[in-house]
Amino acid sequence: MNSFTYCSPTEVLFGADTECRIARCVKNCGSHKAMLVYGGRSARESGLLDRITEALEDGGIAYLLFGGVRPNPTVSHVREGIARALEFGADLVVGIGGGSAIDTAKAIAHGAANPKKEIWDIWTGKERLKESLPIGVVLTIAAAGSELSNSAVLTNEELGRKQGLTTELNRPAFAIMNPALTISVPYYQKCCGIADIMMHTMERYLGREDNALTDALAEALLRTVVEQAGKLMKDPEDLDALSELMWAGSLSHSGLTGLGGQGDWACHALGHELSARFGVTHGASLTAVWPAWASYVYPQNQRRFEKYAKHVWGIEEEGEAAVQRAIEKTRRFFESLSLPVCLEDAIAQAAGENSAPGAAGAAAAESAAGTVSDEVLHELAFGCSRKGQQTVGHARELLEEDLYQIYRNACKGL
Repeated sequence: MNSFTYCSPTEVLFGADTECRIARCVKNCGSHKAMLVYGGRSARESGLLDRITEALEDGGIAYLLFGGVRPNPTVSHVREGIARALEFGADLVVGIGGGSAIDTAKAIAHGAANPKKEIWDIWTGKERLKESLPIGVVLTIAAAGSELSNSAVLTNEELGRKQGLTTELNRPAFAIMNPALTISVPYYQKCCGIADIMMHTMERYLGREDNALTDALAEALLRTVVEQAGKLMKDPEDLDALSELMWAGSLSHSGLTGLGGQGDWACHALGHELSARFGVTHGASLTAVWPAWASYVYPQNQRRFEKYAKHVWGIEEEGEAAVQRAIEKTRRFFESLSLPVCLEDAIAQAAGENSAPGAAGAAAAESAAGTVSDEVLHELAFGCSRKGQQTVGHARELLEEDLYQIYRNACKGL
């Protein structure tokens, strides 16, 4: 096992009605003025926001509401949030929702603690991040795992660039997790969350060397997600399944399933370009490229993929045949969740959802003929490789031409 440093400082409150205990969590951080960051109608219409604000009022905590978070959160919205936080004098930021709300909250906390620094400069590493406000989470979907992770992702809509930031300052002080809050999440969004949970674990698992205990944890998590997803397909409101998936989502991105090894993250990089350009939902962007990526890179570490085949999917045969069966089983699993496994379907789906300003029209045009142009594939690869200046991935280091080939292989009929 390789050396590693691991720290998980987040206090987790898991179970029924835990959102009503938020005032204690805020006070434990030494905070008195909380900014609440959330999306749109669901937080209000479900009564969740009322329960949270009532608990804060009863606890003598002042609060500021800041809604409007969208999927693939944007820098412009974060800048607005930073200005509001500074005006209010927030000393803690709470993300209410899934990964988009949580990542927005993280970015606002960083910006509010560093008002003289431009947030995108912090995000790209041009400015060093040394301090932040405390961050809290009220989780409403099992997906991104941002509630326990040291990472966050933002989209710069002006540059058409989606980028992650990894820092221990991204770790929330507390995460409130009531599985019942996920019942009302639309089924498709639950499925996208399941894909994200799977990919956070597979990106770590398939990109490293053998590590007995960490591997066993990752394999158990993947098997659990597949099993619980099957239950959810029969009953989307199965609270036991939703509870297991919520905890799996947190563990999948806490770092625990990747200790002692180096992750790959190529699929996330490939998917981020699809989200930035076409507004593809994050989970769908990952399933759209994973089969093509896996088929392209496994010869570099076939034994690792054979282990995945055996311990996750129960495939007893060995060699290339086992790997191909595992890739096919994974692809079919994604399809069973009605998730795209090719670029055209992912882009067309995003166009139908109109999930990003300005992206839907472009997406519809790109997918109208049922194909993505070769020019667009090259542009995606160019962006993914940061203008050809860096390689992507660890299972196999991918150059710009490799990334183009994976995008091409992810198209229909290839």
